[in-house]
Amino acid sequence: MTGSAYMTEGFRQGLRDLGYVEGRNVVIEFRDADGKLERLPTLAAELVALKVDVVLVGGTIAAIAAKQATSTIPIVFVSAIDPVTDGLVTSLARPGGNVTGLSTLAPELLGKRLEYLKQVVPGVGQVAVLWQPGGMSERTEMDLRKEAEIAARVLGMRFQFIEARGPGDFDRAFAEMTNTRAGALTVLGGTMFLIERRHLADLAAKNRLPAMYGLREYVDAGGLMCYGPNNTS
Repeated sequence: MTGSAYMTEGFRQGLRDLGYVEGRNVVIEFRDADGKLERLPTLAAELVALKVDVVLVGGTIAAIAAKQATSTIPIVFVSAIDPVTDGLVTSLARPGGNVTGLSTLAPELLGKRLEYLKQVVPGVGQVAVLWQPGGMSERTEMDLRKEAEIAARVLGMRFQFIEARGPGDFDRAFAEMTNTRAGALTVLGGTMFLIERRHLADLAAKNRLPAMYGLREYVDAGGLMCYGPNNTS
């Protein structure tokens, strides 16, 4: 169950490297919520009903949906932010249960992204933080906000959290950034933002907002810069 189409080629290549060729010795059932997080439990239930051998998920919210759907089929997450805090695994060393995967530890990375952003835009005082309510677990949102507040004090910045529940909110969100004179932008992780990365990059350029992202895919779509893990290799 994938949350982002951009990962699929890296996934297929990884399978080929291990000798698995789609249609020959492995069958892949793709499900994509297209950024609509409320669809994830239904998609997870569909895969469980098919009695697949393993469920691969993109991130935390999809992993939680899959875990709620089955306690027996192995679940592998690609980039959960904090799987221990979010209750996906018992610990990083010994996950336990039927869930395992990779953690990006995004709260810790956020401070570094903002540090690099200030190096590129030395005089920036106010940074707009674009986030999607419900795009990650409540605990993770709290951790990210806490990390942002710590970074703000250290770097002498002010943060303006601006929400966008869907692409239809982007124009309003960027107008708000302009009206409050934000000097730069950072985007918190989320499947919807990743899907709309080109749209976001275009709006940032149009509004002359230097933007920092968490994944290279945003830069490939025209964004200014990123700092974070490579999820496709």
